[in-house]
Amino acid sequence: MSLHAQPKPGPRPAPQGAVPAPGSPLPGLTAAELAYFQEGAARFNEVDSVTGTQPGAPGVGLGPRFNGNSCAQCHAYPAVGGASPQVNPQIAVATAYGAQNRVPAFLQQNGPVRVVRFVRKADGTPDGGVHDLFVVTGRSDAGGCNISQPDFDGAVQQKNASFRIPTPVFGAGLIEAIPESAILNNLAADAPQKQQWGIQGRPNRNGNDGTITRFGWKAQNKSLLLFSGEAYNVEVGVTNELFANERDETPGCNPNPSPEDHTNYTATTPAAAMSDTLGFTQFMRFLAPPQPAFPATASQRGSQVFGQIGCALCHTPVLRTGPSSSEALSHQPVALYSDLALHNMGQGLADGVSQGLAQGNEWRTAPLWGVGSRLFLLHDGRTSDMAQAIQAHQSASSEASTVVNNFNQLVPQARQDLLDFLHSL
Repeated sequence: MSLHAQPKPGPRPAPQGAVPAPGSPLPGLTAAELAYFQEGAARFNEVDSVTGTQPGAPGVGLGPRFNGNSCAQCHAYPAVGGASPQVNPQIAVATAYGAQNRVPAFLQQNGPVRVVRFVRKADGTPDGGVHDLFVVTGRSDAGGCNISQPDFDGAVQQKNASFRIPTPVFGAGLIEAIPESAILNNLAADAPQKQQWGIQGRPNRNGNDGTITRFGWKAQNKSLLLFSGEAYNVEVGVTNELFANERDETPGCNPNPSPEDHTNYTATTPAAAMSDTLGFTQFMRFLAPPQPAFPATASQRGSQVFGQIGCALCHTPVLRTGPSSSEALSHQPVALYSDLALHNMGQGLADGVSQGLAQGNEWRTAPLWGVGSRLFLLHDGRTSDMAQAIQAHQSASSEASTVVNNFNQLVPQARQDLLDFLHSL
């Protein structure tokens, strides 16, 4: 059987039993929590324009630089809250409402949603920040704003561009509720085997309070609220109560008072009063995790192979939440298939960007729940082939090299069983 004889990415068979469909709320929410989830979902889906006056785009604050015009635009597949959709919405948003943006070559109609970080600044010092793809120049609601896109062609030619794709946020509240002790105890488990195979791993940490951070490709964000506020400001360009300042203050490009997203003090209900940023947080916090497809015999065999060759040493099948103020999040199993820790993935996956404690060759162990429904794999979406994604983990200094060697030594049937198992998650 060929290495690539595997299921195609896309929708999996529906799991048996009464389980939430993708994009559903977490089971066990109170009526009040459900109301906040639903209001948050509406905010997550809302499309933004510069002043909120464009047809179909009532949200206020887009730009002046941006990657997209709504959360749901990028977190879209297989349902709202997921990852990149089948058709890249960035192609259309580049010229929406008269915008004059050029679509960079690394964005394709059938390719993944991407954002770009520059590795170095013009003077050669470290950068690492997001450089938004598009500008509002030319849009019918842009007023006199006249700014230009960055030189992405030059950055790519100089190997100064690092691409990232959206991370799914299904089950994010459960991840947030995992206590630090569970993460640290799990990292300490199976120490002899990890040492023998060159697997180390360490948590990323907040620079202020020293606590473990866990969201983002390099586990750089502490909480869902911080994750929401940063993304709203960086990806959409909307100032908010966490990130209150415009990233580009070019005169004529900031028509709205800041913060553009803020608490509505005149609302008649608490849910309506919350800011968009808090709404995004409530939606993600109470969003149900992905549900695995019904475990056929092959995927059950693949689960055993997954453990035997060492995948589970980093992609921990289950962690548990601690006590939570929400009963739906309290003392729950979290089948995320990740240790939430940083690991050296070698030069093949290195991007040269440091975030928090994470170095340029370190990445958070990507949670594998829901991976069978993702169209694009790895941090930059370079492949849709599960076997290729596994092979990419092997390069000089990578902690996964021994595990990939074990994968390569599997007999064809065992290798296919493992791939079937991953596609069932």
